Amino acid sequence: MKFFYKILHYFQKRGFYVCQRIADRIGLRAKVVRTSFIYLTFVTVGFGFALYLFLAFWMRIKDMLYTKRTSVFDL
Repeated sequence: MKFFYKILHYFQKRGFYVCQRIADRIGLRAKVVRTSFIYLTFVTVGFGFALYLFLAFWMRIKDMLYTKRTSVFDL
């Protein structure tokens, strides 16, 4: 378990340094850059799920409107 925490600490340290460098270049605080990456991740995942729900709804409505009608000759 200690090995896992060492790896986690290593990646957190290096990952936050990337955000710090981006923030320095743009002229913002690193905290703002980190939170914007987190929000952007939630938005992109949420957009895909919302698109899926919209398409499912649209297909359901289409199936309800354009039902296959039986022919007169099927009697």
